[in-house]
Amino acid sequence: MDKSLTVERGLDLSIKGAAEWSSPTAVKPTVIAVIPDDFPGFLPKLEVKEGDKVEAGAPVMHDKNNEDVKLTSPVAGTVSAVIRGERRKIERVEITAAGNEEKHFNVGSTAESIIAALKDSGLWTEMRQRPYDIVPLTGISPRDIFVTAFDSSPLAPDINRIIENKQAQITAGIKALSSLTTGKVYICTKSDCSFDVPEEGEHYIVTGPHPSGNPGVQASLISPINKGDTVWTLSILTVARIGELCFTGKRDFSTVVAVTGPETVNPYYASTVQGAAVKPLLDNHLPSDGKHLRIISGNILTGIKIDLNGFLRFPYTQLTVMAEGDDVDEFMGWASLSPSKMSVSRSFPFRFFKKKFSPDARILGGHRAMIMSGIYDKVMPMDIMTEYLLKAIGARDIDLMEKLGIYEVAPEDFALCEYVDPSKTEIQKAVREGLEWLRKENE
Repeated sequence: MDKSLTVERGLDLSIKGAAEWSSPTAVKPTVIAVIPDDFPGFLPKLEVKEGDKVEAGAPVMHDKNNEDVKLTSPVAGTVSAVIRGERRKIERVEITAAGNEEKHFNVGSTAESIIAALKDSGLWTEMRQRPYDIVPLTGISPRDIFVTAFDSSPLAPDINRIIENKQAQITAGIKALSSLTTGKVYICTKSDCSFDVPEEGEHYIVTGPHPSGNPGVQASLISPINKGDTVWTLSILTVARIGELCFTGKRDFSTVVAVTGPETVNPYYASTVQGAAVKPLLDNHLPSDGKHLRIISGNILTGIKIDLNGFLRFPYTQLTVMAEGDDVDEFMGWASLSPSKMSVSRSFPFRFFKKKFSPDARILGGHRAMIMSGIYDKVMPMDIMTEYLLKAIGARDIDLMEKLGIYEVAPEDFALCEYVDPSKTEIQKAVREGLEWLRKENE
């Protein structure tokens, strides 16, 4: 029997530039990148070098702490570049597409064989473990698994339409996941769900504003995570890929991307592969007025700023183009009450009108000490004391962090808090640093 879940607190941002659903335009990538920073907790070690030939699904790098956990190539081709940063950190591996050779994986029916296939194919890295919001540690059976089947973030793609023809893969994927936990597999959808939830899953129909689509928010309201608990979270898109692996023994790297944003010309849906270069996706969809632009792989709250020569970043299936704002000459600057400004403050009367805004990337204010105003609680649906948790993270007080719920949160859960914060604090960055520090302390 379906259950209902209402997320009462949050905020939906009214922004121009949504992509209306239509049959995705095929954009074949010529170059893709495998970027280890997209997979928190994964310590990369290369398995290829420049000039090597690879097939789709072949390993590119593995985790130093567990050699069985791989990141694999989304395309067949040649390793064209290994880009390193400071201290020879691996930033990305670029692969030039050529050919259609695919690696096949053996997927058995036991939990051990499914886990081995997930690790070998790279699908293991598409899941996240709480606590710490990292790629799941091996050897730990999750208490429960939470699957989210919709995205509530600004201008998000319609995942429901993307997966409407993947019933068989979703059923097989959920069945495989159910064998990996002694607990439950929770599937959270909107009311217009385009697939039938199999008997192995427990179905929740979710209503409410963003961040209702965050798996951490869903988990905290359905079955909170306490100290000592381990749960996994993942998207229904990954579930479908797991099902495809079980059916065919092949790794599905295809993805549908919504090209969106207030500065996007003719927003649309494109079909490509994970890690594809973004320039072909944006050709003929950028304005020619000379305005400074910010390109984001993801949404404006949690996405990653990239340049036109960048690549799609995991787990995002969205590109957002907005004005940078550094070339704006505005009367009164941040103090302007222009009707074009988007704000949650009552000082801006146009917030009460139902209109779409075109915000830019300016902070519009200076950094200052945290103000204990209770403003975070208006947009944070999880049962945590946000301000006190952030102070505990800043103080590196382990006992207080644990008491205030550090084990059930991820940086994305604080994105709206960062948006409404009058102190302009980089809250998501602080939470990620706190989680990484706590993980090292607990090792």
